Amino acid sequence: MTNSKSNVVGTWKLLSLDVEFQASGERQQPYGPNPDGYLILTPEGRTMAVVAAKGRKPGLKAEEQAELLRTLLAYTGTYKLSGNKFITKVDVSWNEAWTGTEQERFFEVKDDRLTIVTAWLPNPNLPGGPVVRGSLTFERAD
Repeated sequence: MTNSKSNVVGTWKLLSLDVEFQASGERQQPYGPNPDGYLILTPEGRTMAVVAAKGRKPGLKAEEQAELLRTLLAYTGTYKLSGNKFITKVDVSWNEAWTGTEQERFFEVKDDRLTIVTAWLPNPNLPGGPVVRGSLTFERAD
């Protein structure tokens, strides 16, 4: 199947998220083996992404609230496609370091699966912001 706007538009449910560390090559699942999440790509060119670790508990204390932030990823913006890349111009994000930036992703659609690999970037949810690359697999939900 070719990578085109008609193939990526829709609602996608997250199946997995793996992170590879550039310095060591180590791979981790920072949101656990079965994270929750959705990616929505509209025909008009807007995207919304939300990823959260399973088993999160409400946070009342500052430490609990900080843990909720570390186990979440969420942003929205406008996107454009270029070959096997889509680039999102982020206008709202869970982490203000991403707001106003362009986030580059590489994608492949095969049957009802969407695989996305991020460009190498600092991870704002990990101490020291190590440079990582994420690999996400989604299944079509609409």
